[in-house]
Amino acid sequence: MTVAALRLAAEAVASAHALIIGAGAGMGVDSGLPDFRGDQGFWKAYPPYAKLGLRFSDLANPSWFASDPTLAWGFYGHRLELYRSTAPHDGFRILREWAGRARNGAFVFTSNVDGQFQRAGFDPERIVEVHGTIDWMQCTRDCGAGIFEVPHQEHPIAVNEQTGRAEGQLPACPSCGALARPNILMFGDADWNDERTRAQQERLRDWLRGVRGPGLVTIECGAGLAVPTVRHFSEHVVSSRNGTLVRINPREPAVPPGRHVSLPCGSLEALRGIQTHLPE
Repeated sequence: MTVAALRLAAEAVASAHALIIGAGAGMGVDSGLPDFRGDQGFWKAYPPYAKLGLRFSDLANPSWFASDPTLAWGFYGHRLELYRSTAPHDGFRILREWAGRARNGAFVFTSNVDGQFQRAGFDPERIVEVHGTIDWMQCTRDCGAGIFEVPHQEHPIAVNEQTGRAEGQLPACPSCGALARPNILMFGDADWNDERTRAQQERLRDWLRGVRGPGLVTIECGAGLAVPTVRHFSEHVVSSRNGTLVRINPREPAVPPGRHVSLPCGSLEALRGIQTHLPE
């Protein structure tokens, strides 16, 4: 990461009429959240599943809620409590400051399901969680209850640290009492209810209709090629609106041709670096 690149990124942020904040798994690393990069990274975060030889892609599958619900909720229950108890890092505050300076504000587009942007104080009406979120659930029977929020006063899901399984009462649908599952798009998931995400995407489209020209800047944090949803969106939106992309990624920082900026480092380091080069 060079001073010249930081200055270019700072110039883009300072002149932005509107910001899009794209975020992948790397955004949460500086908050202390695991990014599950590779099987070894996942098993380091969840040793019980290493013993079972289960990878992230194996566990993040809706079939477990039917065949082995205590295993399914052991995995997602632990993640729910981890995400709820983790404070967003200072980079979120910096991004909120930049959003407040832009004439049209900012919109978040994230593949993360951790709810960190809401916990950091971003407007929930200006967030797209393209793969859903762990803070909302749906019924496994599709009884018509729709999507319902996880109550914040609910007792934490007890997870056995040795087995990785949930113990005690599992989350249930408030309408029919059947087992509930997170409203998250999993692997091979034909039953994900995307109603909430579609509404978020429609609000983003409405916002983008009023955003044109070089004043649109996309700050992309920690979005890799393994799950390229955010990268594809970032590149499409800056290309279609003559905007600027600032891509922050320590391993895969390449940007398309043009005036875009590549910062090969972690999210918090880059955001603080840009901040130091912004005009007062």
